[in-house]
Amino acid sequence: MTELSSRFQSEGSTAQIPQMKEAGRDFTYLIVVVVGIGITGGLFYVIFKELFSSSSPSKIYGDALEKCRAHPEVIGVFGEPIKGYGESTRRGRRQLVSHTEYIKDGLKYMRLKFYIEGSEKGKQGTVHLEVKENPESGKYEYRYIFVDIDVYPRRTIIIEDNR
Repeated sequence: MTELSSRFQSEGSTAQIPQMKEAGRDFTYLIVVVVGIGITGGLFYVIFKELFSSSSPSKIYGDALEKCRAHPEVIGVFGEPIKGYGESTRRGRRQLVSHTEYIKDGLKYMRLKFYIEGSEKGKQGTVHLEVKENPESGKYEYRYIFVDIDVYPRRTIIIEDNR
């Protein structure tokens, strides 16, 4: 009888080994899936913050470009439609909007520079702007927006000045 019970116990313990291996493999897969979901969530957060946040450089660029497109003096010089673009890359793409963020007196500031052109041949301009964070609302407010006309006769069009 003892031989039968010891034989039964050894068969039972060997039957549990594949189940333990399978449980370990399932747990490893669970960890991989959880880490993958975490990384995907982090990427979505960064993309959402960059594209849809009111304090992102691309959002400020879009708002400033709309102010330039609506300004009558800018329309008179460049013609319609007015296109905006950033710095040119080596491949000829114009997508990088130059911006600098800094802190002064405990408040966040951001300066942007981008280029505009319209339907008038050879007319190009450089838009300079600075925004300052409102400490109460946390949103950026324009300090100034102006357009330097890059061709003769050179001049500056002031769109907004709240300095």
